[in-house]
Amino acid sequence: MPLHIAAQGLFSGVSSIPYAWTVLKIAPWLVLLYVLKRYFNGATNTSERTMHSKVIMMTGGTSGIGAEVARALASRGAQLVLLTQQPLSDPFLVDYIMDLRIQAGNELITAEYVDLTSLHSIRVFATKWVDNAPPRRLDMIILCANTRTPPSGSATTTEDGLESAWGLNYIANFHLLSILSPALRAQPPDRDVRIIFGTCSSYMGGTLPDFGSPESGPDKGSKSKSKLKSKQHTEAKLEAIPFTPSSVYATSKLALMTFASAFQKHLTAYSRPDKNPMNARVIIVDPGWTRTPGMRRYLSFGSLWGLALYLIMWPFWWLVLKSPDQGAQTFLYAAMEAQYGRGEGGKFLKECREIKFMRPEIENDVAQKTLWEMSDNTIQALEKEGAMKRAKEKKERGEGKSRSQEY
Repeated sequence: MPLHIAAQGLFSGVSSIPYAWTVLKIAPWLVLLYVLKRYFNGATNTSERTMHSKVIMMTGGTSGIGAEVARALASRGAQLVLLTQQPLSDPFLVDYIMDLRIQAGNELITAEYVDLTSLHSIRVFATKWVDNAPPRRLDMIILCANTRTPPSGSATTTEDGLESAWGLNYIANFHLLSILSPALRAQPPDRDVRIIFGTCSSYMGGTLPDFGSPESGPDKGSKSKSKLKSKQHTEAKLEAIPFTPSSVYATSKLALMTFASAFQKHLTAYSRPDKNPMNARVIIVDPGWTRTPGMRRYLSFGSLWGLALYLIMWPFWWLVLKSPDQGAQTFLYAAMEAQYGRGEGGKFLKECREIKFMRPEIENDVAQKTLWEMSDNTIQALEKEGAMKRAKEKKERGEGKSRSQEY
């Protein structure tokens, strides 16, 4: 404050200063607003790590929190491989990659086509990556891709017939990492490998299906019939859970976290040929409630009237929801904090600190094994159906082409 104004207020009274009382009345509210915004923004990452030469594979890296994580890592020199469902020739994707390279001053940013709603697309990409000889460098996998049906929305399915949230939030990640597991285990022992899962506090309301046992013994038929029955049994159990967007989303996140914990045990149990300890570690991250496109779609109920209401309430959402940049902070903390590059994996982070799981199923060996086996059998059965369907379509196209040539 200028000295002459302070002096006037001291000797002549505050009333002698124009608008002084108005400012004094507004100031406490502005301070309160500032404090609340700082509180809702959450913690900020203060860890740093040399990211040059690090190869990082990302899903969901083109929008929302994932885009901010990608931008922050790229600006630190990381080599990014963005898995995207858009064709690589898509002009919007091309512009996005070019803009990111320019903003980050980093040319080592590429994209690979992977449709996470298609098991076949995931297998094509992951198998190509694993089959590379010598094994390709892979320092980190960050799983940010996510979908959620609005409260008033109806159930939608993936290409393979799975409910969209269940298929993309859980099954896609399970399938991708199951195939990429050899590539993670093949990394040199001195390399700090991290697999970062994005989740949400909604997992606390999830309910893992009570899969039970689809068969009473091993003599119930052939192996292929067993897989088909497992797949049908799994689908029946999933359908038994009443569909509501919130329940399916919560269940998909609970299943993802249970798988993440199981995947850490899967990696740890591997005996490396060089006898060194496993250097790949799983980290689960809850970024908090953030103003992402998915959150906007959820809060607006996926409708124009809902969007209008969202815009009217935008000052409130601005206050209580994080910006995508703030939502990315715990992801960056998980990627760069030195302590998570040694010791045991399977940590759960929120607001840049470690917290405990609120659901016991996540660390339950029986739940992990049952969920893993049923997911694997379901995927195998669906992939077999998909392969037969593609073969049939290819045959029909060949016959149609032959008939057209005859005419």
